[in-house]
Amino acid sequence: MTKAEKPSSRPIDHLARCGAPEAAALLIGDGGMTFAELDAGVGRLATWLWEHTGGPGERVASWSAKTRLACLMPLAAARAGLVHVPVNPLLKAPQVAHILADSGAKLLITNSARAEMLGDGQPAGCAVVDLTVAEAVIVSDGERLTPSVADPDDLAAILYTSGSTGRPKGVMLSHANLWLGAESVASYLKIVPEDRVLAVLPLSFDYGQNQLLSAWYAGAAVAPLDYLTPRDVAKAVARHRATTLAGVPPLWVQLVENDWPAEAAAHLKRLTNSGGALTPSLIDAMRATFPGADIYPMYGLTEAFRSTYLEPKFVADHPNSMGRAIPHAEILVCRADGTITADEEPGELVHCGPLVAQGYWRDAERTAQRFRPAPRASEYGGMAVWSGDTVRRDANHLLYFVGRDDAMIKTAGNRVSPTEVEDVAVASGLIFEAVAFGVPDARLGAAIILIVRGKGGVADEAGLAAYLRQSLPNFMQPQAIEWRDALPRGPNGKLDRVAIAANWAHEVAA
Repeated sequence: MTKAEKPSSRPIDHLARCGAPEAAALLIGDGGMTFAELDAGVGRLATWLWEHTGGPGERVASWSAKTRLACLMPLAAARAGLVHVPVNPLLKAPQVAHILADSGAKLLITNSARAEMLGDGQPAGCAVVDLTVAEAVIVSDGERLTPSVADPDDLAAILYTSGSTGRPKGVMLSHANLWLGAESVASYLKIVPEDRVLAVLPLSFDYGQNQLLSAWYAGAAVAPLDYLTPRDVAKAVARHRATTLAGVPPLWVQLVENDWPAEAAAHLKRLTNSGGALTPSLIDAMRATFPGADIYPMYGLTEAFRSTYLEPKFVADHPNSMGRAIPHAEILVCRADGTITADEEPGELVHCGPLVAQGYWRDAERTAQRFRPAPRASEYGGMAVWSGDTVRRDANHLLYFVGRDDAMIKTAGNRVSPTEVEDVAVASGLIFEAVAFGVPDARLGAAIILIVRGKGGVADEAGLAAYLRQSLPNFMQPQAIEWRDALPRGPNGKLDRVAIAANWAHEVAA
């Protein structure tokens, strides 16, 4: 079989020149920045970063809200031949200290309050510079580096995942990973120069960072926003006439549960979701709140950026589907021996192609577990990401999430996917969110516990129990259903399943 060639890409800092020089690129502060000003600012910041690190390949970290500096750092570090390490502003000192030490960051740019919080956690050899100093460089008259000539395979960024167990691990991303990810998303979302993207997600995540990169690839403008309430998001959409909004399920729940001015909602043309599945009831609420917007459910993992998206035309009839592969991604569903499954046969999602990252930073053991040779059926070959997620493919080649092998509940001799129990519970229309997990049980091996958050604070216990009895076989029935007003979440906004299960166990023990 002839292997597919990797599509051409460019150094990621060239995105600063993708738009018309006079067109708006960054809607921030009083005046914002045009693409010409963005390119100049990236060049000045790159020069300053080079002077403060002294060599190619050094890691530079930024830990801040969505400032001008945070937006320019992915391009400026790359232009200087450095490796950017964005740190989630929600993280605490011990987590940040681990990221700085693990990455070997030579420089950290942050504000004084965060620097004080870090305290003794600042690793030796990592200088700390105040955010305002670096911000001033961007708009100064200083020298500026010209666009880089980096090899597309050169390392450009290390993004630390915030898994629910263990310390964060750094995913190594090349210029090609970032460039082709930007090109892919801009193409399937059909972003055009006239669009305005409201960036509400953390820039330390691949999904959040891509809000910048895909918009700039298309020559469009980005409006970064740090919000406190859903009302802040609505006001920002109206103020910037935003056409595009990316979110995660918890944010969409907040937005549809609050009043949304019709004139603001009318600006939005596309809504994207990742970081967790949209439930059918939530999709219905989004349609009612944003009647003029297309909805793009998506599935991704940091190790390969993004894998699939569901075209808006399929959302109504296939709301539970993950969709199909995004451009530049090859998605295979494989058995344990690497052969391709039949339609409707569950298998592991394997991501092949040029969006696959370079592995985990300084962690050969975990890299070997997740990054393995592509199946023989792959058109690309090379290394692939074996996701650990079980999916199935229907006759129309649409994919559906089944669960993770390490999360399966073994009860009464059956393997039960928590996701299947959760999906049925949400389909009742009585709740917005659900988390299922197993606990040891002498008779069953494991009993199923279901934790839910009802709509509008209403707990229809009898109604949900009756619906589950009608919709699930006996071996999948929860032993206990607990209602909560709120559920714990990790720094990325995803439900923290480990914390939810631990909280339940603590309550039972008490």
